[in-house]
Amino acid sequence: MELFRACRLVVDTGIHAKRWTREEGITYYLENTPDTERACVRMVERHIVMPAQATSYKIGMLKILDLRKKSKQALGEQFDIREFHEVVLSSGAVPLNIFEQLIDEYIAAK
Repeated sequence: MELFRACRLVVDTGIHAKRWTREEGITYYLENTPDTERACVRMVERHIVMPAQATSYKIGMLKILDLRKKSKQALGEQFDIREFHEVVLSSGAVPLNIFEQLIDEYIAAK
């Protein structure tokens, strides 16, 4: 899955920052993943209509992992992955700075 995530970042950036063509994006996927041509076309078309989606997904993922590590370090034995996930999921779609505040409040409350 990391291979696909890496390719998504490259193609997302290639299309929107480097002005790659649709065909260049498809070719990149075909040369760097085991996906079918149909799947590669779908991914590129998704990038075209949703700029920076792959990039924002990865940034969010990294932030969640960073805040989980912060929570584990701060709480030690009191850290409960289920509680952490509850905070993550119940907050819904929020900006990352608000999400970090929610995690800081969770840590302080424990």
